[in-house]
Amino acid sequence: MADARADQPNLIDTILNPVKGFGLTFSTMFRKVVTEEYPEYKKPTAPRFHGRHVLNRHPDGLEKCVGCELCAWACPADAIYVEGGDNTEEARYSPGERYGAVYQINYARCIFCGLCIEACPTRSLTMSNAYELASDSRQTLIYTKEDLMAPLLPGMEAPPHPMRLGSTDDYYTGARSGPDPATAPAEGGSA
Repeated sequence: MADARADQPNLIDTILNPVKGFGLTFSTMFRKVVTEEYPEYKKPTAPRFHGRHVLNRHPDGLEKCVGCELCAWACPADAIYVEGGDNTEEARYSPGERYGAVYQINYARCIFCGLCIEACPTRSLTMSNAYELASDSRQTLIYTKEDLMAPLLPGMEAPPHPMRLGSTDDYYTGARSGPDPATAPAEGGSA
């Protein structure tokens, strides 16, 4: 007979259990609601936030990407496609022998892990704080080189053009041994 009583619920538990369950509902019902008005007021991101990728430029406007395809090899989601092209003396896009002729990132696949950034030997590829990448179409989520390139700043010249910083080592160390492109006289002009 003692076993039968242990299986039956206690009268106090039967009454208190529903009240305990509604306690959480009642405690949150009177809290102040925090509403973020997202499109009108955007919260700043953390400084190390991984957002949209950017292909950077050298101070004279040449592209830092040398078309090595290491970023594509490092991507675990297979979201990056790179085709390298050869620079010529008539058409120079980067200081190296090659440049990224075709560069695409598929943001429908990208997991924003940052492994492509770590693999880049020239620090060409970085991640910005831009996070608004939503789209209705998968085709618009494939960003091309034109979408990813950093804008030309004052004093930069759109490639293709010859190297202006001096020797090739200056491009990779950041030191400037040659004349400043902003103050140098134009080719064929007098000093």
